[in-house]
This record gives sequence, C-alpha cells and structure tokens, in this order.
Amino acid sequence: MNFLSIPYSLFLFGTMLLFWNLPWKGLRLALTLTASVIFYSSLQLQSLPLLLVGTLLTFVIGSVLFRTGQDRPHRNSWTLSNEEWERFERQWQQRRQWLLAFGLAVNVMILVAFKYGSFLFPGWTSNTNPDSVWVYFVAPLGISFFVFECMAYLIDVYRGAPASRNVLDFTAYKFFFPKLISGPITRYHSWMEQFHHPAPPTVDRVVEGLWLIASGAIKKGLLADNIAVFVNLCFENYQRAGSVDLWLAILGYGLQLYLDFSGYVDIARGSAMLLGWTLPLNFDFPYLTVSIADFWRRWHMTLGDWLRNYLYFPLGGSRRGLNQTCINLTIVMIVAGLWHGSAAAGQNPAGFLVWGVLHGLALVVHRLTDTVSRQSAIAQSFWQSWPGMVIGWTITQTMVFLAWVYFRLPDLQVSNWVMTHLWNQSADVQFVEKVYGETLGIDPVIVGWSLGAVCLGMAIAYGFDRSLKVQLNWPIKIMLVPLCLYAVWVLAPQNSLPYIYFDF
Repeated sequence: MNFLSIPYSLFLFGTMLLFWNLPWKGLRLALTLTASVIFYSSLQLQSLPLLLVGTLLTFVIGSVLFRTGQDRPHRNSWTLSNEEWERFERQWQQRRQWLLAFGLAVNVMILVAFKYGSFLFPGWTSNTNPDSVWVYFVAPLGISFFVFECMAYLIDVYRGAPASRNVLDFTAYKFFFPKLISGPITRYHSWMEQFHHPAPPTVDRVVEGLWLIASGAIKKGLLADNIAVFVNLCFENYQRAGSVDLWLAILGYGLQLYLDFSGYVDIARGSAMLLGWTLPLNFDFPYLTVSIADFWRRWHMTLGDWLRNYLYFPLGGSRRGLNQTCINLTIVMIVAGLWHGSAAAGQNPAGFLVWGVLHGLALVVHRLTDTVSRQSAIAQSFWQSWPGMVIGWTITQTMVFLAWVYFRLPDLQVSNWVMTHLWNQSADVQFVEKVYGETLGIDPVIVGWSLGAVCLGMAIAYGFDRSLKVQLNWPIKIMLVPLCLYAVWVLAPQNSLPYIYFDF
C-alpha cells in the first residue's frame, strides 16, 4: 500500500471517518496505532517486531531517565553539607548521562547494524542460505527516521521535557503512518500537544489536506517518476552516454530527488491534516537559495533542525571560535552523509560519505567567506546585490547538483568516471537511438527544455508565494484536486517507482 494508490486512498478516508466519529481520545489514539500498524505491515511485515521492541525500549529508558531527573538533590536542603550535595550532584548527573548514553547507543547500534552490517561484517550475509534467518535481516523501511526520532525524544527528556506516561501515546506517535516511512522528523511533545488540542475537520482544513495530497501526487507521480525514466536510462548506461546526456541526467536527478521527496512529504502532511495533525514543513524552495547555508536551512528542514539541535550545538556550534566552527560543520555533514548511506543490497556507502564531506567543505568555505565579507562593507553590498546573488546562486546550485552524483552513484569508481567525462564525451549512437528514439520518443533538446520548464515552474511558484503573496482559496483548490489526481492517473508512468527516501 503506497501513497499513490487506490487502496491507500480508501484506507486513509476510512481511517479519517472512523477517527472523527470516535467519542474518546483514547479510542482515537488506539485507532491511529492500529491503522499505522496495518499500513506498515502492508509494506514490510517482518520488520514490525523490531520497531515495536525499539519503541518500547525507548519508552522505558525515557521513563527511567525522567524519574531519575526528579531525584536531583536540592541545594538548600539543611540535611546536606556542601560537600555531600556536590557529591550527590555528580552522582546524579553521572546516572542520567549513563542512561542517556545507553539509550542513544542502543539506537545507534540498531541503525548501524541494519545500514552497515553487511559492510562491517561481510561474513554474516555473504553466501547466505535461502532458508537462513539472515534472509530476513533487511533494513526496516524508515529506520533512519525512526532512530533519529527516538534519539531526539531521549535527549529532550534528558534536557528536562516530560517523558511519556502512556505507552499507547508513545507507540502511536512512533508509528503514526503518514510520517513513519520517510518523515518529516517530528518531536513527540509537539505531536502529543496537537493530539490533546486537535484541529477540527473544518472545510478549509479538509480542502487544504486534499490539496497537499494532490500537489504531492503531481510532484511524485507526474513529474518525478517521468524524469526518473530518463535519469535511470542515462546512469544505468553511463559509459555510453555523452557529456550532454550526463549533464541533463544530473539536472534531472536533482529535480527528481526534490520532487519525489517533497511530494511524499506533501502527501504525508495532507494525510496528517485530515486526522487533525500539522506535520512540520520539510522543504522551502531549496533550489532558489544563494548560499549553501541557506540551502540547508530550506532542504530537508527537519533533518537540518535535528543536526543543529542534537549534534552541532552540543559540539559547541559557533561559540568556540572559527576553527572549531568549521570542524563542527564538517562533522555534522559527515554524519548526514552516513545517515543517508547504506551498505544494504550490496551498495557502496563511500559515495554518501564523499557527498557529506563535499557539503561540509562547502559550508566551511561559506563560513570563511561570510566572515571575511563582514569585515568589508563593499563585499557585503556586493553579495546583497543582484549580480552577487546570481553568482551566489550559480555557485551554490552547481555544487549541490554535482554533489548529487555521489548520492545517486555511491560507487566511487562509477561516480568519478561520470565526473571526469562531463566534457568532450560523445554519446554512443545506439544509446541515442534507444534512449531518445525508442524509449522517450523525443530528442535531447526537448528533454533539456522540459527540465528547464520544471525549473521555471518552481521559480514562478516561488514568485507567487513570496513576492506576490498569492494564495489559492479553498473553492479553487477543491476544483483542482480531482484534475490533479486525474492527470497523475493518466500521465504518470505505468509502474509507479518507489519513493527514493525509502532507501534511507
């Protein structure tokens, strides 16, 4: 059952009708959990027990961590001397730190085992008998998002947020089906606050939910999947493609990745909205940014927030001088690369590491350039002028799109070959005939214009949204929803491709 299917539509609207007709919150929460378990089981039943165990373990550790936090010795207690209070304070801090470290270590080990187990311990999975238990040792869908949410919850409790008192509450939050597979990464306390103060299903809200689902379907089914046909043909036959084809494939993959993932998030947010939740925004026109720092504030925003709040700031952020700031930025992006990477199914994770290093270096260069520019009024004025913004946008997006090569082709031998053949490489005659003549039925110029039209469409949408402040009202949206869904039904490729971020 995937988002772009009739079974999911029936499942979602059936769940919505039941949800809003149940009289008690406890029953609604139980329905949410039941629906989420059914949804995940339809995709990967064998991984359900592991996620349940991980959820319960995080719940227990969080509860113990919270209770330990309530036992802090009081400074003004007349029964304790200063020396005794300081000793109890150190012991109390150590207990809490060990509990947090244990909870984080368990989640990290789960993530590493499934994403990099075959790479770290090749003997476990090589030459596996079909009847062996290792056949089922596959990475659960959404494991990266699942683990990061668990870690964020434990850190929030350690920092003083209240722990969940009800295992049903926490399990329903963890398994909430719109966000379970590919996010957006959502914090427990925000999710539960919305549950206790639900937004009623008004006409405006229902239409907005349907509009998000329809626009997400357009992004994923109509645009991303059609672009993927060309991208896959080029990268699967990269040695026969010409330089022009490779450049078009790089542009196409960047657009495909954005449209695929943001389309998923739109459908997830629309589904959640029909049930009374507002999930966080995950994309904010990232390809229209003029710096790499701004790109990461507007690309995969919930992951960026997680990395800032739970890694960058604990490392010291920018408070320990420029050198340490650059080191922290590099570490954060290496972790981001490893988070995306996986050695499952024989993949080589090295490309994701290179991708993370490239983005880390780009952030370092930007920080250094920004620091120097702040010391010169002329430099500041230049970067804020139209020529400066155009140059900044060109540099930023060129770096972002070229780095996607290592994301799409994580085998360094392949990705490096592509990078070294971006100039003066002629396409094989049979490649041109098969790809453009027989499969696509159009020539490379039309492909280029089509990708350019997608870029132009994003720029126009940005202009209407930000400059003109134009918003469609709900009567127009409700008329466009069936037209969008029908267009996807007719024009999407016959076999819908899985969401890209299911692999992460």
